[in-house]
Amino acid sequence: MLKRLVAAAAAVVLSGCVKEITSEERLERETQSKDPKSAATAEELSRIKCSDTNDTLQKARNDTRPETDRLQTYIELYESLNARRQKFEEAMSRNPDLAYKEGSQELVAAREECVQQSADVKVEFERYVRELVDVPTVQEIRGGSTVVVARLDFTVLRQAIETLNGDDRDALLNRVANAEKKVEVKPDAKKPKK
Repeated sequence: MLKRLVAAAAAVVLSGCVKEITSEERLERETQSKDPKSAATAEELSRIKCSDTNDTLQKARNDTRPETDRLQTYIELYESLNARRQKFEEAMSRNPDLAYKEGSQELVAAREECVQQSADVKVEFERYVRELVDVPTVQEIRGGSTVVVARLDFTVLRQAIETLNGDDRDALLNRVANAEKKVEVKPDAKKPKK
């Protein structure tokens, strides 16, 4: 009983020793970990555009291309748009004047375009990935019998799932792993090596 009282008293004393930090100290702590020189300048941001993605997006949508290639194009486009969007977000959070000074309307509009393009491509990309995860294999006739084959390269499909990093990422990866187990082993892989 005495040990419990001593422990409780120590906990009360220790909890009273916590120093509250002021808003100024909190701001200082947050800003000192970020190097303001590494943020993009207004001139650098003015060169970033997200309106130049139509050709790449059409390439990703082209259903005559192999699905692995289409998926790789979506991955590259999504990562590129995200990088551009993050440059805007980082620069404007480190230097809020970029969004409010005179003549900044173009920067704000470019940032909004990157945010919108990134969101639109993500929806389309995610829909395509889910379609591929739902039906990752197809049946083909080989040598007079039906075999299960991969619809696309599972490594690229995993990369796409990782890139999207959704809440159900692990479940999607498990579904891909299960589908991979169903795919027929190539005849060369069955033969013992000499």
